[in-house]
Amino acid sequence: MKSITSDVRLSRRSGIFVLLGALSIALAVGVTGLFNLTPVAGLDRFVLDRLLVHTASGAPATGTVVVDIDEVSLSALGQWPWPRYRVAQLIERIAAEHPSAIAMDIVFSEADRTSLADIRQTFKHDFGIDVSFNGVPAGLLDNDGYLGQVMARDEVVGARYFYFDHASRGDGPLRPGVGFVGRLDLLSLDRATGVLQNIDAITSQTRTSGFVNSRPDEDGVLRRLPLLIEYNGVVQPSLALAATMRSLGVASGHVESDGDGLAIQIGSHRIPVDRRGDALLRFHGPSQRYAGLSALDVLGGRVPPEDLRGKIVFVGSSAVGLHDVHPTAVDRDFSGLKIQSVMAQSILDDQSARMPAWGGKAALLLCLLLALVFAALFVAGRGLAMLATLCVLCIAAMLAMVAGVFVRTGLFLPTSAPILLLGVLLVLSFVVRFAINQRHAKRWRRQLDNARQIAIESMAAVAETRDPETGAHIKRTQHYVRAIAERLQRTGQHPQTLNKEYIDLLFLSAPLHDIGKVGVPDHILLKPGPLTPDELKIMRQHAEFGRKIIHSMAEHIEGDNFLLIAGEIAATHHEKWDGTGYPDGLRGQDIPLSGRIMAVADIYDALISRRCYKDPFPHERAKSMMRELNEATFDPAVLDAFFAIETEILQIAARFRDEEESPAGLDREEVVMADEFTFTEKASAVVMPQVQTT
Repeated sequence: MKSITSDVRLSRRSGIFVLLGALSIALAVGVTGLFNLTPVAGLDRFVLDRLLVHTASGAPATGTVVVDIDEVSLSALGQWPWPRYRVAQLIERIAAEHPSAIAMDIVFSEADRTSLADIRQTFKHDFGIDVSFNGVPAGLLDNDGYLGQVMARDEVVGARYFYFDHASRGDGPLRPGVGFVGRLDLLSLDRATGVLQNIDAITSQTRTSGFVNSRPDEDGVLRRLPLLIEYNGVVQPSLALAATMRSLGVASGHVESDGDGLAIQIGSHRIPVDRRGDALLRFHGPSQRYAGLSALDVLGGRVPPEDLRGKIVFVGSSAVGLHDVHPTAVDRDFSGLKIQSVMAQSILDDQSARMPAWGGKAALLLCLLLALVFAALFVAGRGLAMLATLCVLCIAAMLAMVAGVFVRTGLFLPTSAPILLLGVLLVLSFVVRFAINQRHAKRWRRQLDNARQIAIESMAAVAETRDPETGAHIKRTQHYVRAIAERLQRTGQHPQTLNKEYIDLLFLSAPLHDIGKVGVPDHILLKPGPLTPDELKIMRQHAEFGRKIIHSMAEHIEGDNFLLIAGEIAATHHEKWDGTGYPDGLRGQDIPLSGRIMAVADIYDALISRRCYKDPFPHERAKSMMRELNEATFDPAVLDAFFAIETEILQIAARFRDEEESPAGLDREEVVMADEFTFTEKASAVVMPQVQTT
């Protein structure tokens, strides 16, 4: 016989249902990944972060450097904002060392109030005094104009910041200083509605500018930087991109498309971008890997020339008060100034990372393939351990492939959707397999219950072949017993014993109460008249015979033995409450509850049924006779429960009546009146004992 858990193959119909369900789940998960939705997007970001951390070279950046107006510089030379002439001095110091490009990561959006020209105007307006400054070069009278002149002379790349929530007034097309051609039609760039830029005295003299916008992901982590934004119909570059193009001497970038997606070609360098013009950041390591020089040291001439020569220099401030700090995969506190350095260094190294345009579609197809294979294995009945092992191996293989491709090519393959799918399918397989096993177990339990019932009825049938009682008697006593037990349970009696399982076993076991009669000789069992004392003694042995027969069978059954209650009933249903019963003369609560309940059911049915030695008693007479033996033969509580369900008892008697008789409880002319019988056990009249033993 197959075990419950071995039959795990599904029917053809169930198999098709499982297959379609798996493919539907795969489609849903794949589409979620295709549109970069949660939770697939979150898992992709997690995997990407781990790759960025573990593939970081750790080598110092060699092509870029930042000059930081840090806390030390501000403390020594005055708090921000510095006079514009000091910023100009800083640029001149840097330019003297011949960097490949200088980019200013600061937007000077307001006029410098410390300019001599501004002071002269203030005195003239407030006091009517015309102040003059002797010996000061004309260029130094206006700090903003002076800074603009220096930035123009040294070709410094200026900064802008674009808005998307409000518009700027009076802004025409802005000159970025560099242009872009090629497949611009394939881009879906963010369109800015406003701009924050340097005042006109600086902007008018700045040849090249770039924006300093950043775009953190939904979790607040900065993983990509926008390289292109559209404003008033003109494509604008980021500060890092504009500075790198200035460093390479390239005035135009070419937008191209290949099998992996879009890219910006500047000189010999190719920068992968997505349709929004964003590029993934590729880090050498935490922010310490990117060189930073204090502005104070540069102004003081304490920086070796080689630290600046030939490099792209980004000038800005990492001061805490400016709040320009971003969490990244490799460092939770990465200054915005150094983020520009990271992007420029990635371009120079040709180490930019990218997500291929076909990645989402490939992940969707892989999801469908994995779902098909997984469902086929599940339908074929493969074990859960095997399925779990295959899932783990597939996930490990995909992660290894993702890491290998990322290290070799910089491509990040989005395999989070297939990984998530395998996890979902594995969990669902456990749930479905558990449900299937439960269904199989329930079916087997039902079959076992049926087999047990058939075995009990077959054993009872053996007794019936030698007993004048009918099969209807067995059915009636079965239902009487259950009805009485349920009444006792409802009234809160015997709560430790009377549970559903006990009552079910009581119902199943009741037919075996007289199994011991197979050991009584026919001339006694079938005798139509009263038994002699010796015959009565032999008849009473059927209780002990029944106990031995059932116990001999019970010895071969392991675990919870349903025959134990049957043995109790067979052995004790002739015991009496006052201790005068047989075979052991048990008294009161010493008699098992099953035997006390069976005694009431058996005697009542014997009274209302026809026997070879008696005619049936009507229901009311049977009740009266049983009341007379309350607290003598019967447990008072059990008898009270029996009388409390009188209507149900009559319904049972009518439902399972003997075919040759009318329903129990109806008066019959041929019924012998109760006063013709004695209801005590005497040698001269043994009718009642015979009634009880049937």
